[in-house]
Amino acid sequence: MTAATTQTPPDRGEPIPGTDALVNPRTLVDTVLRARTFGIVVILVLFVIVTWLLQSSFLSGSNIRFVLSDATIYALVAIGETFVVLTRNVDLSVGSVVGLSAYVSANQFQAHPGIAIPLVFAVGLGVGLACGAVSGLITAIGRVPSLVVTLAMLYVIRGVDTIIVGPGQVVANSLPNSFINIFQATILGIPDLAWVVAAITAAAAFYLRSYRSGRDLYAIGSDPAAARLAGIPIGRRVFGAFVLSGAIAGIAGVIWATQYNTIDATAATGLELQIIAAVVVGGVAIFGGSGSVAGAVLGALLLQTINVALNVLGVPSLWTTPIAGFLLLVAISMDRGIQLRLSAALRKRRAHLGA
Repeated sequence: MTAATTQTPPDRGEPIPGTDALVNPRTLVDTVLRARTFGIVVILVLFVIVTWLLQSSFLSGSNIRFVLSDATIYALVAIGETFVVLTRNVDLSVGSVVGLSAYVSANQFQAHPGIAIPLVFAVGLGVGLACGAVSGLITAIGRVPSLVVTLAMLYVIRGVDTIIVGPGQVVANSLPNSFINIFQATILGIPDLAWVVAAITAAAAFYLRSYRSGRDLYAIGSDPAAARLAGIPIGRRVFGAFVLSGAIAGIAGVIWATQYNTIDATAATGLELQIIAAVVVGGVAIFGGSGSVAGAVLGALLLQTINVALNVLGVPSLWTTPIAGFLLLVAISMDRGIQLRLSAALRKRRAHLGA
């Protein structure tokens, strides 16, 4: 008589063999986000190829340099915005910060002839730090929704900019050539600013992946209540994200001045919506907790490439805003889909583990 084989059910603390790869939520999210980033690259390449087939001059060396240079400001601000969005917040004031920083920093050449360029960048950084700190304090300590805070700051900063500038402006002939040439300088045919943004992107990605304070931003965005129970200093992290976003926007304002040279109170108006579109299109979930700075930078590059391509093809510039809006809606819908699939995966995993 053969003894019956007794099977011991899996321990409840371990995943059931063969099911973890299918229902592991982290694997699911990582796979979907990688697919989104790869999708952006594919769309960008296809768009460039189609535009080149329609207009061969699109891939000329000068045009490529212009696209890369033009995208650097958007990509730079998008990096700072990514840190904020990861925490399930949003910074709508970045456009106003860029505009204020552009004027205040460039005006230093008129107010203090002969001033060193590093000091001008320091002024722009200071403007951004101050604006970011105010938004961060009200959001993190006052616990006021960031949407309300930064929308108010958008108008406050733009109002201050208008009061300071008034009917005046910074004109190109008041700026030294060494300052103007910053935007035009290249290394190996690639704009210096593109190299700088690439280095900042790599550093930001390394920080978010390798440092606990960086990983905390993902935890806060994924589940603020759980992050608080885990002892994560939410207020400090959110405040730091806003300060960083403001600081980067302040530096971007100085770069804006090197590009446009003539600066008035309308500088960078509406930039914030393009930045948020770039971040979300680049795969950073508007609901927080997932995404990457590399994706945000790719989103900025995609939107700016579309803008330049439409101009090359003779399409009215009025189309750029609807296209950006459409891509933003698609990206948000995809984020919502990811969230729903993740919730379903979590329920399925709990059901298997509890069996």
